[in-house]
Amino acid sequence: MKLAQLGWNEQFDTHFAPYAGHGYIAGRVALEHKHMYRVYTESGEVLAEISGKMRHLASGREDYPAVGDWVVLSPRFDEEKATIHAILPRMSKFSRKVAGATTEEQIVATNVDTIFLVNAVNNDFNVRRIERYLIMAWESGANPVVILSKADLCEDVDGFVKEVESVAFGVPIHVVSSLHDQGIDSVTPYLQGGKTIALLGSSGVGKSTLINRLVGEDVQRVNDVRKGDDRGKHTTTHRELLVVPGGGLIIDTPGMRELQLWEAGEGFHDAFEDIEELSKACYFSDCQHDREPGCAIQAARRDGTLDAKRYASYQKLQRELAHLARKEDVKLRQAEKDRWKKINQMQRANKPKR
Repeated sequence: MKLAQLGWNEQFDTHFAPYAGHGYIAGRVALEHKHMYRVYTESGEVLAEISGKMRHLASGREDYPAVGDWVVLSPRFDEEKATIHAILPRMSKFSRKVAGATTEEQIVATNVDTIFLVNAVNNDFNVRRIERYLIMAWESGANPVVILSKADLCEDVDGFVKEVESVAFGVPIHVVSSLHDQGIDSVTPYLQGGKTIALLGSSGVGKSTLINRLVGEDVQRVNDVRKGDDRGKHTTTHRELLVVPGGGLIIDTPGMRELQLWEAGEGFHDAFEDIEELSKACYFSDCQHDREPGCAIQAARRDGTLDAKRYASYQKLQRELAHLARKEDVKLRQAEKDRWKKINQMQRANKPKR
């Protein structure tokens, strides 16, 4: 398989140039399992681990390979193994905060062109969750697309579409039923040669079934959802890069019930563009949108043009991001201190003895 079929482009070629001609090759991470990585190369798959130097200098999760990454390898094809020496700069990166109280990044997928935000039109549908996904999708650098799945089980699909349209401005929305092949033709154009799609969503929304339809065979196991609330079990237990025979690549991910934000700059503004634009019309430039005279936000809430629940979500996510930023600032200072400590240790170890 040629690298271009795996998503290689001129940008990665430029970043790989310093390694070319020194016995290194490029490969793309397809699967991660406990510090071992299944990597696709032009000469076949290899099982790789990172070099000791790379491990020693790593200060956080971002310094380790993730599914979708392009990496620099020294291969041992006779053993079907390799050593990873570097990660090429990422074109895009979808991250979330790890579950729990720990302030740590979890990289879900990298070098993705399009993110399918899959939501089932059933009792588990949650427009507030879609807002979170949209923030993180915009922030990742990839283009979000909302997929409303299991349409065959819903009698009011148009109602769900309108709910999504109220928060996903300008984002393509596709209604599908994988079991009945409804709407599949509308999403297949995203699968182009060398382009990567990542599927994100809760357990049981139909990601695995959709992948099976797009690939053309049952490559992913499927489970039934739980009766009563339509919540699903974790069918997919790991992230994996799949090559579609007709062209394109898909990254499948486990269902994410808890979706805590990791970072959001432009992504937050893009997801709440309506509220951000409204705030520019406030009389005071530093308006807190509380009781100030001439507040456009409060006026929109009173006349019903701004949904109260959406504005409450906006405020909640702002507080969450502010809290995360304070915790992350402390962690970054400590990480930088640890990084320089490691560099100094290596310099002392390599210093010639007199």
